[in-house]
Amino acid sequence: MTTKPKARKFRIRRNAPTTGGSGGSQPHTSEQEPPQASQQEDGGSAHVHPTQAHEGQISSAREMAASQSIDDIRKEGLTGRQLRMARRMAQKYGLAPTSDFDAVRLLRAKGVDPFQRANILELVAPGSGSGGDGGGSAAKPTTPEGGQPKVQLPQTVPMGQQNLPSTEQLSPADRRAHEIQGIQRDIAKRRRRRLLLLLTRLAAFVFLPTLIAGYYFYAVATPMYSTKSEFLILTADGGGTGSPASLFSGTAFATGQDSIATQSYLGSKDAMLRLDQDVGFRDHFSQDWIDPIQRLAPDASNESAYKLYKKYVNLGYDPTEGVIRMELSTADPETSARFSEKLLEYAEERVDQLSQEKRQDAVKTAEASLEDAKEDRRAAQERLVKIQEGSLLDPEGEIASIRALINSVEMQLQEKQLALNTQMNNQRPNRAKVAALESEIEVLQAELKKQEARLNSATEGSSSLAAQAAEIQMAQADLATADMVLQSALEAKRQSEIEANKQVRYLTVSVKPVASQDPSYPRSFENTMLAFLIFSGIYLMISLTASILREQVSS
Repeated sequence: MTTKPKARKFRIRRNAPTTGGSGGSQPHTSEQEPPQASQQEDGGSAHVHPTQAHEGQISSAREMAASQSIDDIRKEGLTGRQLRMARRMAQKYGLAPTSDFDAVRLLRAKGVDPFQRANILELVAPGSGSGGDGGGSAAKPTTPEGGQPKVQLPQTVPMGQQNLPSTEQLSPADRRAHEIQGIQRDIAKRRRRRLLLLLTRLAAFVFLPTLIAGYYFYAVATPMYSTKSEFLILTADGGGTGSPASLFSGTAFATGQDSIATQSYLGSKDAMLRLDQDVGFRDHFSQDWIDPIQRLAPDASNESAYKLYKKYVNLGYDPTEGVIRMELSTADPETSARFSEKLLEYAEERVDQLSQEKRQDAVKTAEASLEDAKEDRRAAQERLVKIQEGSLLDPEGEIASIRALINSVEMQLQEKQLALNTQMNNQRPNRAKVAALESEIEVLQAELKKQEARLNSATEGSSSLAAQAAEIQMAQADLATADMVLQSALEAKRQSEIEANKQVRYLTVSVKPVASQDPSYPRSFENTMLAFLIFSGIYLMISLTASILREQVSS
């Protein structure tokens, strides 16, 4: 079993020429024979050429070590120029390498140093010999595939030909520098081309639109004059009532909803149509001297006019201070001030309508309660009058007088009975007095029965004086209750009117509209810079999207 030999590095060097017995010089090209030159197998010696193919045989250790030799050659750090020279030299010797490193391996296996000065000169001048270091030694003859060694002798130079060095033959350092410069020039050229393309795209998609926008803002756009005004909505002083709502009276929170409602109304289509009807909003923005972009077509729809209205009427509400700020822009300063005054009038009317509705809602319930109380009191009074008309004026007094009369008759009857009893107790009573007393007693008893019957008729039955007195008392109680309800309704109505007065809203103009002398719009520089930023952002987004898509498609 053959063992795999270790790959050894060997160095080809030229020795100094030695003088033999015949006085000639024989160069030695190596310190030892390469291990790939021959191989002993089965006790005999056989010469195996590196390029010969073995068919039907198992690869030997030498063939298995070829890849290991190439790895060793790779580790030597040979330059590209040296590898190209090795390939050309291998082709000159008739070898068939599979790579540049394989060419170095084959040449070394053949006993030829591809980097020897003499071998390099052979490539420069094919067919010419080269002297040694001192001129006294020659290169070692090489043995081609045919068999006989080929001796390289100095060649004669033909006469009549130029033998000067060519300017195209550059040194390796100069050639490398020349190639690097070419690569740098190519890179710089590509960079200039890409920069030119980038500038072209920026000019087409950013600079040119920005230039057009700047030209419009500086030379074409119609100047607009703005009028600013500020107003706020106040409420009446609550007077220090104990309700929780009084805590916010006099602050912005008390009129926040009214302010928001007023702001919404001024920015609505209703206010635009009313402004157009009163002062001609459409006619102003349809004039011919306004630029086409800001001009409103004469036959434009209400939606187009409302879009322009929202563009030139800016409203803002500050909830911390309760102030509504309005800015209105037109092509004429006087028209702008007139439009602002009209809108302030519309806002004041709207505030009055809102407070009026609140006052009506607050008083409406109190007035209805008062009317009901009045009707109940009137009905109770009529009922009492009807009862009094159908009976005595004072049934209770009549009953009291009957009772007093009965009491008086009973007292007289008792006295007469006592006097009669006194007379009857005498042994010899006076018959005249007894008869008189008995007659008086009978009369009093009859009167007592009469008055008792009268009292019974006055206190019993549905039409008795007692029933009439009770009905009169109930009617009087109902009348008193109706009076109390009426008094409460009157107090509630008065209180609701006071609360309604507290709900009154007042629109106060803190900054009146004044016509401007200088145009406020367009702001040419700011708008041009804004257009530049917008176009730059759009271009950047499109470029990033295209780069991402290109990368995804290429991957």
